[in-house]
Amino acid sequence: MALVSFNNVTFGFEQPPLFDDISFDISDGDRIGLIGRNGAGKSTLLKMIAGEMEPDTGTIIRSPDLRVVRLLQEVPQGMQGTVDSVVREVTISQDSNQVEAESWELDHRVDKVLTRMQLDPTWDFSALSSGMKRRVLLAQALIQEPNLLLLDEPTNHLDIESIRWLEKFLSGYTGALAFITHDRQFLKSLATRIVEIELGQIYDWTCSYEKFLERKQAAAEAEQKQQELFDKKLAEEERWIRQGIKARRTRNEGRVRALKKLREERAARRKKVGNVRLQVAESERSGFLVIAAEDVSFRYSEKPVINDFSTVITRGDKIGIVGPNGAGKTTMLKLLLGKLEPNEGSIRYGTKLETLYFDQLREQIDEEKTVIENVGEGQEQLVINGASRHIYGYLQDFLFTPERARRPARYLSGGERNRMLLARLFKRTSNMLVLDEPTNDLDAETLDLLEEMVTNYQGTVLLVSHDREFLNNVCTGILAVDRDGTILEFDGGYDDYARYQERRSNEGPTDSAKTTKSKAATPAATRPAKLTYKEQKELEKLPEQMERAEAEQAELHARMADPAFYQQTPDEIKAVSDQLKAVEARVAELYTRWEELEERA
Repeated sequence: MALVSFNNVTFGFEQPPLFDDISFDISDGDRIGLIGRNGAGKSTLLKMIAGEMEPDTGTIIRSPDLRVVRLLQEVPQGMQGTVDSVVREVTISQDSNQVEAESWELDHRVDKVLTRMQLDPTWDFSALSSGMKRRVLLAQALIQEPNLLLLDEPTNHLDIESIRWLEKFLSGYTGALAFITHDRQFLKSLATRIVEIELGQIYDWTCSYEKFLERKQAAAEAEQKQQELFDKKLAEEERWIRQGIKARRTRNEGRVRALKKLREERAARRKKVGNVRLQVAESERSGFLVIAAEDVSFRYSEKPVINDFSTVITRGDKIGIVGPNGAGKTTMLKLLLGKLEPNEGSIRYGTKLETLYFDQLREQIDEEKTVIENVGEGQEQLVINGASRHIYGYLQDFLFTPERARRPARYLSGGERNRMLLARLFKRTSNMLVLDEPTNDLDAETLDLLEEMVTNYQGTVLLVSHDREFLNNVCTGILAVDRDGTILEFDGGYDDYARYQERRSNEGPTDSAKTTKSKAATPAATRPAKLTYKEQKELEKLPEQMERAEAEQAELHARMADPAFYQQTPDEIKAVSDQLKAVEARVAELYTRWEELEERA
């Protein structure tokens, strides 16, 4: 018997309803990834499964032995006490004799879960960060040993280490699982069944997330062809009816009724929501050197946060910053941006930097102002990459209808709020993007498009994220911040860092020489010789020389792009062409030398 069965359920008095005559079952052992656009009704569906909301029509049948627990998306206000007391709070309503008889088992479960979740039972719950509070609530849910566990965005505010632990824990969970998440790696790792909510309907794909993506694409293509055939037939029938008298003859009444039915079917076809179209306004290129940090350390009071950190970030780098909650990711970001001064060491910046900081804009949102006012900042006409756009048209690229665009910010969902912030961000010119958890609350389509935009962005990107898939697909390098203040640097995405972590855990403790940078882990015998004094001075001058050579290269390109240039004599044209080839060779030579010296620095 199914744990929960939905039979012809409709919910929502508005037209169209949120759920329209849906039916599906949840059986023991199911691992259901619940997906859909922001506002499609995913959280509402979880509440209905848990019995917190009832349908307007239809029935929901629950098994007599159903034990269901729903982990809330937001932390409840007013929870007090130690971590241990909060976790045990769910057992208070049980029969006291049963609790006493099973107290040893409860103690064992509590100790096991708290240990595996790295939670100290004596901690004060109210003093914890929001991420740690969510971990406590997850522990509270797991202690109850439900046979149906409902999770609404369980990875929000968790660091990657905790997310990976959660994946591993839930992969061994024997009960049924239904969860909402925008973390694609989490979906890939856990879901064996995908249930999609779209336009008031339930689509049960009964497959892994990877298979779902393949089948969804094939289904979309088939649906498009079907609608094209339908529209063609409707157009033909409309032409026929306009013939007048012939269409009204008795023997054609059936055809007229069929046309009426086609019109009704076409009118009832609910339009799909479009995709976000993201385009960032880019400014003049920065210099080749963007940020150079050398032997940087930073402390809060006497507590070290960053220890002896050095790195060089160059134009076009896309650097992901990862690490446990509270390890110092935001502190390092502020150091790199010059918002904090290091206690030791130095940070140099390149030329022509124009930076956009995503997290700053969160703080600047006025809750009482509309989306138009927050994004337009008093302007109805915006200039995006040199083209004028009306504010309404621009916001439609971010899925805001005129009606939604006139709503105050306080009424926005989490996904809408982030889309508003992205709209506000991308209207501004930049050559360096700083994105602090930009993927929170974004639906899959918007996330894919943000990923594409960041990948194609010609400037430099600093990115703090717990989304492993996003890091893998976007980043050219990783800076991993540890709780002891050491920072590891890796080429590639998150998986490259994860493989190093796995090797290090298998090999046991490493010596201190391996904690500054991953490239420092090379054995001393095979490392290139350190720079001489003369080479160090040469390295310091190279960024300025590269910028001068690039400026000359750009000036020659501009001259040759002018139609008047080709009115000159062949010898004059050849001279400039030869000069350009020489400058291009010089730029390549400077880059090669810079990389060679920087590798040894």
